[in-house]
Amino acid sequence: MRGIVFDIQRYSIHDGPGIRTTVFLKGCPLHCPWCHNPESQAAEPELMLLSGRCISCGACATACESGAAYAVGDAVLTDRERCTCCGACVEICPTQAREMVGQDMSVGEVMAQIERDTVFYDQSGGGVTFSGGEPLAQPEFLLELLEACRQREIHTALDTCGQAPWEVLDTVRHYVDLFLYDVKAMDDEAHRRLTGQSNAQIMRNLRDLSRAGHRIVLRVPIVPTISDDVRHVRQIGAFAASLPHLEGIDLLPYHHTGSDKYERVNRRYSLPDLRPPGEDRMSQLQGILSSFGLNVRVGG
Repeated sequence: MRGIVFDIQRYSIHDGPGIRTTVFLKGCPLHCPWCHNPESQAAEPELMLLSGRCISCGACATACESGAAYAVGDAVLTDRERCTCCGACVEICPTQAREMVGQDMSVGEVMAQIERDTVFYDQSGGGVTFSGGEPLAQPEFLLELLEACRQREIHTALDTCGQAPWEVLDTVRHYVDLFLYDVKAMDDEAHRRLTGQSNAQIMRNLRDLSRAGHRIVLRVPIVPTISDDVRHVRQIGAFAASLPHLEGIDLLPYHHTGSDKYERVNRRYSLPDLRPPGEDRMSQLQGILSSFGLNVRVGG
């Protein structure tokens, strides 16, 4: 079994308990405007350009058989419509100004990297977190990875938006020790407008996981002018309090550290002027959710 992985981050402390290895699978059904991993959205590998590193040597144009990379005067340009993502320009670039995002990997190859850090998992109570993108978008690959971790007694967390048929979630849930479950917007119309998808299936899956007694931490992004409204946060609190089994809520303050990635993968960042919420605002929203009897922390 093989899948598309766009990053493996070691020594992570924000994706579940302890020290973890986070495996990022490529592809996501949602397109959140604040996404800090825009390179995760498309399912297939894609070319990332780091123009600041380019020295216009022309090596990429020489290597590109499709003519997507070509020289114009002293500059080297890229026609993304002609690009086949063969990776030839990446291999020859002397300054690493070109990078392929998304690598075809086997379960064995991923597990070999995961197992390098088992001593840290044992000492810290950590493990592996599968993230994305949306890991449920590659269900067979994800299932085999989860099964391999279970066989090696490695703790697993699944960072998911929940946008998948229940049949998919039902297949993998028995191998997941902790769900990090994203809630973007409570109102279905707002969710469609922001992400391009209804939240009906997401909320239904969340309720079913909770009824089944799974360990769940909700992750709520707080994006100024979009999801930081007090009324919206109260709706989240009331919904979360109604779930039969929930460990807590992580409030994730918006940040724009990934905004420069959009141009690199030929996308437009739609929130260029947005600023992160202040500590006072985050503390206020934390207090509102805590008033529902919920365990709430800022960050996660």
